[in-house]
Amino acid sequence: MKKIIGVCLLLILGQSGINEARAALQVMACEPEWGALAREIGGEDVVVYTATTGLQDPHLIEARPSLIAQVRRADMLVCTGADLEAGWLPLLLRQAGNPRVQPGTPGYFEAASVVAKLEIPTRLDRSEGDVHAAGNPHIQTDPRNIARVAEALSKRLGEVDSTHAAAYQARHAAFSAKWNTAMQRWEKLAAPLKGVAIVVQHRGFPYLSNWLGLREIATLEPKPGIEPSSAHLSTVLAQLQRQPAKMVIHAAYQGGRASAWLAGRANIPVVELPFTVGGTAEAQDLFSLFDDTLQRLLKAVK
Repeated sequence: MKKIIGVCLLLILGQSGINEARAALQVMACEPEWGALAREIGGEDVVVYTATTGLQDPHLIEARPSLIAQVRRADMLVCTGADLEAGWLPLLLRQAGNPRVQPGTPGYFEAASVVAKLEIPTRLDRSEGDVHAAGNPHIQTDPRNIARVAEALSKRLGEVDSTHAAAYQARHAAFSAKWNTAMQRWEKLAAPLKGVAIVVQHRGFPYLSNWLGLREIATLEPKPGIEPSSAHLSTVLAQLQRQPAKMVIHAAYQGGRASAWLAGRANIPVVELPFTVGGTAEAQDLFSLFDDTLQRLLKAVK
C-alpha cells in the first residue's frame, strides 16, 4: 500500500512539474542578443528559443519547418525589427498562423522600435543595395540601446504574462544595476578608442562607433550587402594612403577575405568582432559580448 501511495505521489509531483513547465512563457527570439536579454529578465518564468546563431547572417535566414513550429507555439516573439528579418519572419508568421504573436499584438516585440535609429535613408532605391527604410537595424552593438530595450521588454513581458509581472520588473531592476555598472567600466576602458579611424566591411557598426567615438572612414562593401570588387577594394586602399586607418573591422558571421586583402596591403590589423552573443567563444552572454568587443578593439590599437 505504501508503495502504491509513493508511486501516486511521484506521479502527482511529476505532473505538477509538467504543468509548471507548460506555464512558463514560450518566447522565440529572432537574434541571440534578444534571446540572452529575455533570459536575463524572464528567468525561470520563460522558456526561450533563439532562431539564429552568432555565426549566421540575420538578414539571410531560411524559413525552416522547425522555425515555423517554434513560432506556432510561441507566446511572444522578440525580434530586432527595422526590416532586419524582412526576408524570413513574415513567411514564418504566415505559415505558423499564431494569433498571439502577429504584428500589432502584445506578443510581438520589436527592439528597434524603442531606440533612436541611425542612417535613416532620405530615399529608397533598391539599386542602392540592402537599404533599410527604418534606419540601420544593428542596434545591439551599443550597450545604451540594450538598456533601453531591457526596460521596454520587461514591461511587455509583464503585459503578456501579468502573473509574473512583478518578477520581471524585479529581474529588470537587478539587471539594470549590473548593466549600468558595466557600462561605466566599459566607457572608462574604451577611452583610447575615441577618434580612432576605422574601415568596416559592412555597415553593421554605426551604433558601436557612435558609442565609442570611432571614425568610420571607409566601407568595403560599395553598397550594403554587395560584395566588393577588386576595383572597389583598390579604391579604398588608395583612400587609406591619403587618410590612414588603424584597423579594418568585420563581424564574426561574415567571411573576412575582403578585410584580409585590404589589411595586408594597408599594413593594418583585421579585427573580427562577435557582433552578437555567440559570435566568438568569449562572447557567451551580453556582458561578455562587450567585454570581448572592447578587448579586441583595444588590442588592435595597441
